[in-house]
Amino acid sequence: MSTTPAPNPSLTHASLHRLVQEGRAPRLLDVRTPGEFRTAHIPGSYNVPLDTLREHRAELLAHLDEDVVLVCRSGARAAQAEKALSEAGLPNLRVLEGGIVAWETAGAPVNRGPERWDMERQVRLVAGSIVLATGLVGVFVPGAHLIGTAIGAGLTYAAVSNSCAMGVLLSKLPYNRGPRPDIRTVIAELRSTP
Repeated sequence: MSTTPAPNPSLTHASLHRLVQEGRAPRLLDVRTPGEFRTAHIPGSYNVPLDTLREHRAELLAHLDEDVVLVCRSGARAAQAEKALSEAGLPNLRVLEGGIVAWETAGAPVNRGPERWDMERQVRLVAGSIVLATGLVGVFVPGAHLIGTAIGAGLTYAAVSNSCAMGVLLSKLPYNRGPRPDIRTVIAELRSTP
């Protein structure tokens, strides 16, 4: 009889901040897009976007033998990364509770780059604009409002499944991509840092 391992506990921003201040910081993998990472990230974290992590998890395992904390905006993508890495056999994984949002809200240190809209805000803008436009056009073109209905159904599915197709599509835009971390570069950085 096979059992699925229980997910590892999350780590609060206060606990992580204390570990960092004591010089016992775990390895921090930020699984957001490169654009999000460049906007703000926890000092000392490594950007390994979720897609890259999933694709190269076997290569990463050899370089992640200590405690690892996974970070994203709010915790959802980090939980997906935790699942992917734990299925590949990596122990000692934790998810930063509340993600970078909770970290920043607590006033913990972040490295800042050029300001960008986060993915959630972009999804709200695009979805809201489509619903508004099709609602207005629907006054003159019968049936156009059904496009807005489809967007609403997609957003409902995104909430239930904890995934977002629109977010995935928006993350492919040049604005959000930024310089994509090459797996060889990520591994070299992981090797060079104790």
